[in-house]
Amino acid sequence: MKQITDIPIKQLSNGIAGHYAHGSSTTLGYISIKKDSVLGLHHHVHEQITYILEGQLDMIIGGENYSLTAGMFHIIPSNTPHSAFAATDCKVIDVFSPVREDYR
Repeated sequence: MKQITDIPIKQLSNGIAGHYAHGSSTTLGYISIKKDSVLGLHHHVHEQITYILEGQLDMIIGGENYSLTAGMFHIIPSNTPHSAFAATDCKVIDVFSPVREDYR
């Protein structure tokens, strides 16, 4: 049994880094996002569930604006364009299906 933070950190972009555990069909991420960090508009084949542990993450998902705070989540369907801006420092859990091979 391991702690998620025992997994080596993967830097996704400036101010965004996570620890990722991979099963046979899903990836679990524990991500730290620094205030004012931006994840530009993108999409991927993976369905994604984003759950906010701490902070405020403002997202545009499929052209709609969402302000997610601690305890909130959003399901992002496969191939849906989305972006994010950290209004505060954030801790986030992301779950992806299928596995994010690019995050290994």
